[in-house]
Amino acid sequence: MLGLIKEAQKKIAGVITHTPLIFSSSLSRIYGFDCYLKLENLQKTGSFKVRGAYNKISSLTDKERSKGVVAASLGNHAQGVAWASSLLGVRSIIVMPETTPIVKFVATKSYGAQVIFHGKFFDEAYDHAAALSKERGMAFIPPFDDDLVMAGQGTIGLEIIAALPDVDAVIVPIGGGGLISGISSAIKEAGSNAAIFGVEAEASKSCMESLKAGRPVDVERRATLADGIAVKRVGDRTFPIIKKYVEDVVSVGEESIAASILLLLERKKLIAEGAGAAPLAAIMEGKIPKIRKGVLVLSGGNIDVTMLDRVIRAGMLKEGRIMRISTVVEDSPGFLARLAAEIADLKANILHIIHQREAMDLPVRMIGLEIILEVEGREHGEKVFRTLGEKGYSVKRYPG
Repeated sequence: MLGLIKEAQKKIAGVITHTPLIFSSSLSRIYGFDCYLKLENLQKTGSFKVRGAYNKISSLTDKERSKGVVAASLGNHAQGVAWASSLLGVRSIIVMPETTPIVKFVATKSYGAQVIFHGKFFDEAYDHAAALSKERGMAFIPPFDDDLVMAGQGTIGLEIIAALPDVDAVIVPIGGGGLISGISSAIKEAGSNAAIFGVEAEASKSCMESLKAGRPVDVERRATLADGIAVKRVGDRTFPIIKKYVEDVVSVGEESIAASILLLLERKKLIAEGAGAAPLAAIMEGKIPKIRKGVLVLSGGNIDVTMLDRVIRAGMLKEGRIMRISTVVEDSPGFLARLAAEIADLKANILHIIHQREAMDLPVRMIGLEIILEVEGREHGEKVFRTLGEKGYSVKRYPG
């Protein structure tokens, strides 16, 4: 594979962005190792996918290019194929599920692709794209299970070890396995001793289940913030490479993914989608063994902005920076203002108040309040809760 990856590196030179590898002093201090970030979220189209797409399409014959290409995708692969095709003067058709967010198909169309909607799920779109490829004689561009696609993604591995030869761990998101297969092949076959770790969403553990079974198996997918790595089945070509070169594959929960997106946004001013933040979530959950110098591959930054407020809220909840309390006060002028002043004195910020006057169990002339507060963290939240109780408020605390 290393030979193919080096050929891919020559093809993409000057076309695909050589993304930065940056050192994060803040993350290093928090997690106790030299933490570097490979910023594929700053790649063209906002994702690493353009590397494999460009390498694959640029390798087609003139006859194949003249007939065009077809692909199926929920987003990043679609944009990568559309962008690469447009740059190379090749017609592209992208089949997307009918449930694809508007922002993703608009972006794909903006890169010059014809978008066709088919089916509610990716698998239906994939099958339709494969059928179109045969019917129209168009080249099919797989999202991950292809040697040239993997080789394109593997150029990231060459860039990492060139910039950081003594790296001892590289943490990579896993969906179908094209990214981690390419990166691990490049790093291991170039002679590096760096350990490669893969990260999946807990809601879609196709690689972990396949490793348990000893072969690629289908899994039931559930909704996840890391939709870019939520696949039903790991690739048949990628699986043997993962078995050979990857040290371990772990999974992470939704709260940790959200908290990682928030942490990258606040500490590094970087926008990462759920899949791109998964490596940091694995560090956050303590799933990666002790390392000295590690690289987290931020695979993409194409987060749906309409979801960003909910992601930030979930991340703050995970860190204990949002708390929700309920209490009862007299329904008379001045009582709510007094409570608000007590909260302000405690340096907490009121985000939202819900008044409950109709509750059957409330005494006459009393009002129930549900209050959402922003606090510094869990310790500060406990202080707020305890102090309000000491001041005579009957306070209850609950998550959400």
